[in-house]
Amino acid sequence: MSRDKILNNSETKRTRCIVYTRVMGYHRPVESFNIGKKGEHKERKFFIQKAL
Repeated sequence: MSRDKILNNSETKRTRCIVYTRVMGYHRPVESFNIGKKGEHKERKFFIQKAL
């Protein structure tokens, strides 16, 4: 089953979540960003730093 079919079949069970990110020393919801900042957030690369 494709990803789109799975998402469409479970639409009623899904819950909207609010994603927060740290900006200028405090946390803000991404949905409150302006269009430029939202684009910048989508381009970010996430990584896991290994312990030394």
